[in-house]
Amino acid sequence: MDNVRLFLWLTLVAMGYLAYTAWIQDYPTAPAALANSAQTTTTPTQESLPSIDPAGPDAPVPLEQPAPNARGELIHVQTDVFDVVIDSHGGDLVRADLREYPVDKKTPDTVVRLLNDAAPELWVFQTGLRSATGGPEPNHTGTFRTATNDYTLAAGQNELVVSLDWVGEGPVSARKVYTFRRGQYGIDLTLSVQPTAGGSWRGAPYAQMVRVHNPPKRSYTSVDSYSFTGPVLYNGSEKQKLDFAKIAATPVSQSVKGGWFAAIQHHFLAAAVPPPADDVRYNASTRGQEFVLSALGQVVESTAAMPLNYTYKLFVGPKLQDQLKATSEKLDLTVDYGRLTLLAQPMFWLLSFVERWVGNWGWAIILVTVLIKLAFYKLTAMSNRSMAKMRRLAPRIKAMQETYKDDRAALSQKMMELYKREKVNPAAGCLPLVIQMPFFFSFYWVLIESVEMRQAPFMLWINDLSSRDPYFVVPLLMGVAMYVQSRLSPAPPDPMQARIMQIMPVVFSAMFMLFPAGLVLYWLTNTLLSILQQWRINTVVARENAAATT
Repeated sequence: MDNVRLFLWLTLVAMGYLAYTAWIQDYPTAPAALANSAQTTTTPTQESLPSIDPAGPDAPVPLEQPAPNARGELIHVQTDVFDVVIDSHGGDLVRADLREYPVDKKTPDTVVRLLNDAAPELWVFQTGLRSATGGPEPNHTGTFRTATNDYTLAAGQNELVVSLDWVGEGPVSARKVYTFRRGQYGIDLTLSVQPTAGGSWRGAPYAQMVRVHNPPKRSYTSVDSYSFTGPVLYNGSEKQKLDFAKIAATPVSQSVKGGWFAAIQHHFLAAAVPPPADDVRYNASTRGQEFVLSALGQVVESTAAMPLNYTYKLFVGPKLQDQLKATSEKLDLTVDYGRLTLLAQPMFWLLSFVERWVGNWGWAIILVTVLIKLAFYKLTAMSNRSMAKMRRLAPRIKAMQETYKDDRAALSQKMMELYKREKVNPAAGCLPLVIQMPFFFSFYWVLIESVEMRQAPFMLWINDLSSRDPYFVVPLLMGVAMYVQSRLSPAPPDPMQARIMQIMPVVFSAMFMLFPAGLVLYWLTNTLLSILQQWRINTVVARENAAATT
């Protein structure tokens, strides 16, 4: 097998894959489909209610269509991590600012806003209970009141409870209770219904999310465009990224236990998680340019003695994997490492462990790269020894090429005899590259997807490992290191291949200029370690050859 040819093919595949992930969106929406759907678009503030399952024991209830632009008093809630707005019309979260996550490090006062009740960035939760008998229901179109319109998590306070009472008619009282906790992006929402003495109420709890679908355009200069943006359902066994155009044509409806729904984007999400033991019907559909996700629980009966209390776990914030797991066992799957999840997750765990020790993600990347090198040291050493022997045989191979330049069959036979006699495997030199590629791609997705490394500084001018080096110093250093590494490797016998190998460091430097600085730091560290290892092996082999000739 031709060592250099295989190297070039692997490099081409790597570059092609990265170019593909950078330019093609995971789930593009056809412009024609959006144009057609726009004809039936409802206004962003128009609301709809999930219906009781007609197949169930209770008759379906007609959907209520309230007047658009309905809005009540705004209730402001501030914790150490949140600035949240709850609308008394519906009693739902309609705005959420993340106090610790600026959009850009240069403007720390402008923070990431996830939920928003204003077009064209509509993204809101809608929660409540549906009546199974047509009676009064505290749904997200009703009015709620609270003791005050301002809540603040005080110093030394670990929990903040916001209680809203339903203003409705009929022999039932209802309440929504939000529980915020210090340092946490998970929020408990408890829906309660209590009939008056002697009465009863039958109905089902629901949580619904509405968001305008507006994924970012793919761009090399924007890391936010690399990740999937859109609706996600988890059915208790697997995560389903939903294509907007497909659910517009065929809405999704499934009843499962242990599920959740979410709207995800690069580094952030909003999700609703029902109790894992309950049978819940999940629906995903579209409404114009909005997608609608809902989770409808089973119909239950409540009395004055046994009121209904149903708790959804909401998550609104960054994809911090520890907090996601604490909210729901599989909610961390919203950190989308793609097909390399099995390798990327343990790699992230290792990086996190080392970072807690050294206190810097850049140094953690360097140390983990060293650990990976040590893990494959012997295998790489065998490959490097083969490459060193190939370098020693280069003059003899060149002489053979001159002798048999008109007889390629004879040349191939003589070269195979030489490899066999000298116990050299020309394909062995590809092993380091083959070994590195899965880790390279895993590092790529870990650095792109892990919010823990968002805006994480390293040293000097590198103040964000998840974005490109602003001065392109690290990519240039990597190109120089790759050139030095190529000089330690045997020259390709084919002149064209030799020229390609000479320009490969330039090509890689140009390509890596647009990659996250943390990824380039990994590749630079790996290349430097490979140089040291190859230099040592070359020295040992040269010493062995000198001893054999004396």
